[in-house]
Amino acid sequence: MAWQDTVEQTVTGFGFELVELERSAGGLLRVTIDWPWQVPQAGEPVPVERFVTVEDCEKVTRQLQYLLEVEGLEYRRLEVGSPGIDRPLKREVDYVRFEGHVVDLTLKAPIGATGTDVAANRKKFRGTLERAADGVQWQVVWSDAPEPKPGQRVSKKRVPAPLQALAFSLEDIQQARLAPIVNFKGRQAPGAAQVPGDE
Repeated sequence: MAWQDTVEQTVTGFGFELVELERSAGGLLRVTIDWPWQVPQAGEPVPVERFVTVEDCEKVTRQLQYLLEVEGLEYRRLEVGSPGIDRPLKREVDYVRFEGHVVDLTLKAPIGATGTDVAANRKKFRGTLERAADGVQWQVVWSDAPEPKPGQRVSKKRVPAPLQALAFSLEDIQQARLAPIVNFKGRQAPGAAQVPGDE
């Protein structure tokens, strides 16, 4: 059995899912874990988010140190952690889970959207993740209008820049991550409107 399988079995044995497994040339072995997420059935409430704690990481680290020593795997440092705010999106269930969130996408090759202002050789996009109209593909929706600076007054009469959308399938993606956007006003559901006077 390969050491990667040993890591995955250990992580799932504790009830977590293996999000990412990296091994660098410098001897760093990085294991990223998260609590599994199930797609809610029709009529069911959205599951409450569970977060990986330091104790969870310590528990997995201790077990992995023992098992990797038995496997004889050479590494200098082992890091076990949670996905963080720039969580990678790898599987279809990740896209379903984070629909409506802002994501950073890198395509394997430029799709070259025709009839739009998108450069034909563009591969990187940041926008809101949505299910495409066909119900199978995904799309990223964005506006090229510059973000207003903090404290800048924005006229209510200003015409918003048009939204652009790029449809893609998971096979087109080289890398996808949640955009690391920090909101110091606390967590807010994606697409939720701000309460007046909350600015």
